[in-house]
Amino acid sequence: MNLPHKLSMAFKGFARGFLTNENELRELMDDAHTRGIVESDEHEMIHNVFDLGETLVRELMVPRTEMVWIEGDKTLRQGLSLALRSGYSRIPVVGDGIDNIIGIAYVKDLAKRALDHHEAETTEKVLQHLRSAVFVPENKEAAELLKEMQRDQIHLAIVVDEYGGTAGLITIEDIIEEIVGEIADEYDDGIETFTWISEKKARAKATMHIEDLADEIGIELDREEFESVDTIGGLMAEKLGRVPIAGSTIELQGWSITSERPVGRRRRISSVIIERPEQEIDEHE
Repeated sequence: MNLPHKLSMAFKGFARGFLTNENELRELMDDAHTRGIVESDEHEMIHNVFDLGETLVRELMVPRTEMVWIEGDKTLRQGLSLALRSGYSRIPVVGDGIDNIIGIAYVKDLAKRALDHHEAETTEKVLQHLRSAVFVPENKEAAELLKEMQRDQIHLAIVVDEYGGTAGLITIEDIIEEIVGEIADEYDDGIETFTWISEKKARAKATMHIEDLADEIGIELDREEFESVDTIGGLMAEKLGRVPIAGSTIELQGWSITSERPVGRRRRISSVIIERPEQEIDEHE
């Protein structure tokens, strides 16, 4: 039975004009759920639609600390490389810093230009192939923004704070996900928290606590040095100065930590490879 028919059954028997406000409609949906007319997931989705009107953009956005972006003076080849490694098809382009976003680079635009004019891949800059960025205040209602994005066919918007700085970004999927629930990734294969691959090589989740990692690989951490981060992913972001993408590498007391492929709709790094280079092994054995 589809949802519209179920709702019509829920309304059946009520006089026209019976519902006078949102609370009464919510109560009707709760009653329909209790009586088994509306299933649990459908009941939750309906309430999420109501709640969206009270949700602000800043609650759903990807914060600036998790944004993947590129400088406008990078070549098309560098832009395409970043897109392939990060998994994003639209990337904010910055001028003299992340608070100065000058446009959005679409991978299909860069790829088409590089395919049509092979020399452009190394001679032309990303800033030569930008689309306009849309800016929205962080206190805007998500429901209102969704309507605007649907109307104007906008996929991504830059969120700004009260001072005009970049607070984050938001996509139409971020808002839809708030209604329908998290959109699962078909490649999320349930990686274990920590697994040894060989004597000097292991795989770990990016969310693993760095103190647990230290215990596993036998090193000691100075918590004063790492007091601002808790996870491997956070450690990588701090050392790199930006969000890690596939292939990003840092060093930690003789061990290299390299991020693997991104997963999920937001393309977050889910796992890393921890490895001790052979030269380090020779020096200590």
